Amino acid sequence: MLEVAQQAVDAARRAGADYADARFVSTESETLTVRNQEMETLNRGLSQGIGIRVLTGGYWGFAATARTTPEDIERTAGLAVSIARAASRLPMEPIRLAEVAPARGSWSTSVLEDPFTVPLDEKVALLMEASRRLQGVPGVTFGEASMDFLRRRSSFASNEGAAIEQTIVHSGGGIEATALSDGEMQRRSFPNSFRGHIRAAGYEHIRTLGLVEETERTGREAVELLSAKDCPSEVTTLVLDSNQVILQVHESVGHPLELDRVLKMEEAYAGTSFVSPEDRGKLRYGSDLVTITADATLAGGLGSFAFDDEGVPAQRVTLIDRGIFQEFLSSRETAPVVGGRSTAAMRADGWENLPLIRMTNINLEPGEGTLAEIIGDTKDGIFMTTNTSWSIDDKRVNFQFGCELARRIRDGRLAEVYRNPNYAGITTQFWGSCDAVGGAEEWVLWGTPNCGKGQPGQVARVGHGAPPARFRDVQVGVR
Repeated sequence: MLEVAQQAVDAARRAGADYADARFVSTESETLTVRNQEMETLNRGLSQGIGIRVLTGGYWGFAATARTTPEDIERTAGLAVSIARAASRLPMEPIRLAEVAPARGSWSTSVLEDPFTVPLDEKVALLMEASRRLQGVPGVTFGEASMDFLRRRSSFASNEGAAIEQTIVHSGGGIEATALSDGEMQRRSFPNSFRGHIRAAGYEHIRTLGLVEETERTGREAVELLSAKDCPSEVTTLVLDSNQVILQVHESVGHPLELDRVLKMEEAYAGTSFVSPEDRGKLRYGSDLVTITADATLAGGLGSFAFDDEGVPAQRVTLIDRGIFQEFLSSRETAPVVGGRSTAAMRADGWENLPLIRMTNINLEPGEGTLAEIIGDTKDGIFMTTNTSWSIDDKRVNFQFGCELARRIRDGRLAEVYRNPNYAGITTQFWGSCDAVGGAEEWVLWGTPNCGKGQPGQVARVGHGAPPARFRDVQVGVR
C-alpha cells in the first residue's frame, strides 16, 4: 500500500505538481442489529482505493480511484494536476502550507481481540439475548441491540518524504428499549443513544459494556417515561450527565473552533462561526472551571491517531484555558492565515474524499467531585441524561438540545421523572454559567461516529471526554 502511494506521488510530480501527497485507504466494516429477536441488519463492507492531492501554482487539485494499476494511477495523478490548474482561474489567493517535518513510521490501535475474527454466531447470540430480555420487560414494545466494527488501514506518502502506515480499529455496541402507549412513544438507550458506546478498541470493549445486564433497567425506564409528566418550562439550575455534556462540547465548542469555518471556507454547507482569529487569548468562552482540550493522543478515542491525513503528528492542544479561548483546530493550509501551526486536525472519510478539518478528541477536562456530590450540592434544579435531539444555528450561538430523561432535583436528591426534556441557551452565556465540573472518577471518553461536514458530505468519527457538569439559570422545557 505504501509503495502504491509513493507511485502516485511520483506520478503527480511528473504531471507538474509542486506538492503532492497520496493516501491508500482500505476500510472494513461490520454492522449488526437485532430487533425483537429478529436479525434486522447484517452488513459487511470493504472499500479501498487511493486519493491523490496536489498543489500546482498554489491551487489544490484532488482525484481518486479504486483501481491501482500503474496506468490508472498515472491517469488519476494527471487529473488531479489538471483540476489544480483549472482552479487557478478562481479569484483566490495562492495556498501556502505550514511547514512540517516529514514523518516516517507505523502505528495501530491497541487491540486485544480482533472483532472481525470473533465468530458471527457469538455476536448474534449476545444481541439476541439482549433483545429477548428487553422484550421481557412489561410494557416494552421494541427491544433493539446493535454492534458496529470498523478497521481502517491507511498508507500516506508525500513528495516531502513522509511515509506513514496506520491501522485504526473501532468497536461498539448498545441497546435501546422503545415503549408505546396511547399515542406516546418513549425510548431509553444504554450505554448511550445513537448505537451505544464506540471506542478505538477490539471486541474486548463489547465484553465490558454489560449490554445484557442492563436490559431490565433500560426497559423499565422507557416504560416509566410513558406515564411521567412533561418537563416543566422554567429557568433553573441544570445538571447534565457526562453523555450529554459531550454533545454540548461537540456542537458549541468543537465546530465553532474549526478554523475553516472561521475563515468561511465551509460557509455553504456547515455554516461559519461566531469566533474570529482576533479572539485568541481574549474571548471569555466560559467560566474559570471550563478547560477544553483537543487530544488526538488519547488511548481509546475515535479521534485518536499518530498522524493526521496530512502527515502532521497527533497533538494535545488546549482550546479553552480556564474559560479563555486559546486555539483553533487547524490544518497546514489554514494555520498560516492566523500565524500558527497545524494542530493535526485534517482527516478524510475514506480514500475518495479530500481531507477536511475535523475534531479529534475534544474534551472537557475534569474538575472535582462526583455526580452524586454535584446533585447533593443542588437545592433545586433539573438533571438530564442521554441526548435525543440537537439544533444549533449556523454560527453556533443559539442552541436547543433534547434528552431522553430528566429528573427533578429537590434538596440535593433526585425526585420525580420528567419526559421529553429540552434545554436552550447561548453558547458563551451557557458555558459562562458552569459552576461545577465533575472529577476524573466521573470522566468518560465517549465516541461520536456520525459527525457530518463538507461537500460532498463526509462522516467523521470523533471522540469526546467529559464528566457531568452543572449550569445555572438555564431555560428548560419540553421538546
